[in-house]
Amino acid sequence: MRIGVDMGGTKIEVLALGRDGRELARRRRPTPRAADPQASYEAIVAAVAETVAEVEQAAGGGQGSVGVGIPGAISPATGLVKNANTTCLIGRPLDRDLARVLGRPVRLANDANCFALSEASDGAAAGAGVVLGVILGTGVGGGIVVDGRALSGRNAIAGEWGHNPLPWPDPDERPGGRFCRPCYCGKEGCIETFLSGPGLAADHRAATGEALSPDAIARRAGTGDAAARASLDRYVDRAARAMATVINMVDPDAIVLGGGLSNLALLYQEIPQRWGRYSFSDRIDTPLLPPRHGDASGVRGAAWLWPLERGP
Repeated sequence: MRIGVDMGGTKIEVLALGRDGRELARRRRPTPRAADPQASYEAIVAAVAETVAEVEQAAGGGQGSVGVGIPGAISPATGLVKNANTTCLIGRPLDRDLARVLGRPVRLANDANCFALSEASDGAAAGAGVVLGVILGTGVGGGIVVDGRALSGRNAIAGEWGHNPLPWPDPDERPGGRFCRPCYCGKEGCIETFLSGPGLAADHRAATGEALSPDAIARRAGTGDAAARASLDRYVDRAARAMATVINMVDPDAIVLGGGLSNLALLYQEIPQRWGRYSFSDRIDTPLLPPRHGDASGVRGAAWLWPLERGP
């Protein structure tokens, strides 16, 4: 069997898959947090080990291969975690520490790569040669899969479109503008600050003074609230601009959305209606798809980090 681990900022999810991709067992628990980063890190490693053991027992016993998706990546230069928004992981040899406590090799990848791999393997984009997986959630990430293989890149940052600047910005979206905000990466005006869930909420607050969640904004827009609809309209146009630049560079066969904002049905109709005006082509036929496996895609993709022929 294959064990997948999804290490999110708020939860740790572990899944066991059979050789045929059938789910055998699943467990979820909150991500441990402590005032001291060292304590948080040690608690997270221990929680993963405990949850893997629980899942293996529930799946009938025995050891599976273990793949782990994290909100970051292992730096090829140092062998340590970088770019993680779960900041206690940064600078840690997470793959080695997990391998030690689990007593077996561990494969670790960016969670967006895991999402894209899941949806390209047996999800919404199954059979497509080049797949872009886009995460629109607490953060904004991306993963690229080519012929069933997730691309990591020389610097382990392939697909990190969320930390490019928003393209074709208007004055309000440039540094100093009312919609431009600093990003946790240290820069200003990153795509993530506009297209994440917190980014949508902050945008609406900047425009209206109202503090609403993305779900509440969508509900208000559905009832005809003009301000909420305007916030979603800005969001759609920014998403179209940002995705058009990726289409211009990668030209994927399919794009699959994940993360909490992928539940907004209007995105699948309205973004493709707009991205053509920003793309370097006479027409764009790229399908924009909802995920087949929903929020389980990250943990499923982690399990598939071990190809079928390499599993135990």
